[in-house]
Amino acid sequence: MQAHLLGLGLDNSDGHLRVTQGENFSVFSGSAETHERMQRKCIKLNEKLAHKGKRLEEASREEVRDLLAELD
Repeated sequence: MQAHLLGLGLDNSDGHLRVTQGENFSVFSGSAETHERMQRKCIKLNEKLAHKGKRLEEASREEVRDLLAELD
């Protein structure tokens, strides 16, 4: 089973299309600030999972949710 995070920013007002793709995530659109924040969260989530010896597809939804909440 493969897992993938998808971030979609809805606050883009400058018309610039922002797209970032990582190992198991894609972040689309949003203001520069929102896009960067979503991108940083995906990277940090992967780091936290790696520290636990896990990959995204090995983590439960609850675990991913809890780790993301810690990043706020």
